[in-house]
Amino acid sequence: MKVVVDMNKCQDHGQCVFAAPDVFRLDENGRLGYVGDPDDALRDEVEEAADVCPLQAIRIED
Repeated sequence: MKVVVDMNKCQDHGQCVFAAPDVFRLDENGRLGYVGDPDDALRDEVEEAADVCPLQAIRIED
């Protein structure tokens, strides 16, 4: 599984961080960081993060 975030769409709301904290994080400046190739065991969390993103900036590729 590959996670791709369109950083042009992302406005750092952080909803993904709550849904999948092992994959998404906000740095000290409030900017989003993420693991691009998380373990497949985290798929449900990543799918939830993609669903709750207000700007639909998160994509999952297999």
